[in-house]
Amino acid sequence: MDRHTDWQFLDDRGHLATAVRRPVKAVAYIQAGASLWDHGIRPVGLFGSYHDGEGPDPAKAGALPLDGLDYLGSGAALDAQTLLRGAPDLVVAVTYGGAQVYGLDPETAKHIEERVPLVVLDVGQGQSLAAVRARFAELARALGAPGELTVDGPLARAEARLRDQAASGSPDTRPTVLALSPATADSAYLAKPYAWPDLRELAGFGLDLVDPQGGPSTSWFTADWSDVAEISPQVLLVDVRANAYPLDALAADEAWRSASSGARIVPWNPECPCSASAHARFFGQVAEAVAQARV
Repeated sequence: MDRHTDWQFLDDRGHLATAVRRPVKAVAYIQAGASLWDHGIRPVGLFGSYHDGEGPDPAKAGALPLDGLDYLGSGAALDAQTLLRGAPDLVVAVTYGGAQVYGLDPETAKHIEERVPLVVLDVGQGQSLAAVRARFAELARALGAPGELTVDGPLARAEARLRDQAASGSPDTRPTVLALSPATADSAYLAKPYAWPDLRELAGFGLDLVDPQGGPSTSWFTADWSDVAEISPQVLLVDVRANAYPLDALAADEAWRSASSGARIVPWNPECPCSASAHARFFGQVAEAVAQARV
């Protein structure tokens, strides 16, 4: 390695990030920051996406302690000067495929990359959960972390339990699982499971996930709450990010009450930290909900 580039990392855009020494002050998109934390790396600052507000979304933060972290903002208010105000020596972001850096204006990303190393990892539908976990683990090790060997056991056990739940009983008794994001008082975005790595994994274990067809989006299908009630899922995976419509506001809605009355509700974070520990927690919750739905 050249003596002027003692640290380097090839990101998922094919860009080689280089530095004269290993970075120690990383600013990260909040999902990426939560993922690094699960691997033993604490970022010094966070930024959000265009869906986020002035403060960090606790759902996206996972187990990352937010106290003492500099939240730099999100959306149009986030420019290169703001992002680099604490003099970070690395910026870590995500993409949903291609070269577009999620949460950053292209010009902002360009200006950042001209000044500090920018590492972008792909968390989109073209990636498996295992591949995404491996990439974040690789980056964390490059930043000095030992890896997260101690949490492989819980993940393997959660995955095995999901497979067992999917295989037990007849197909007719298998609980129906629907993932959605509350949109408004009248509507919801139903997730198309094969567009989301975590949901695709659940389907791969053999769970019966509702797969809505049609609509202009490759990720979501817009439906009324009455449509959700008609589907009558036994397990509901409900988006708990701050930009989702709050379930408390639906308490008096007859269609929502009908849809949810017989369902086990599992909090779902479509931007879950990319780590074995986070995936083990989510898979464990889903497995428990499916088991309870069979009772």
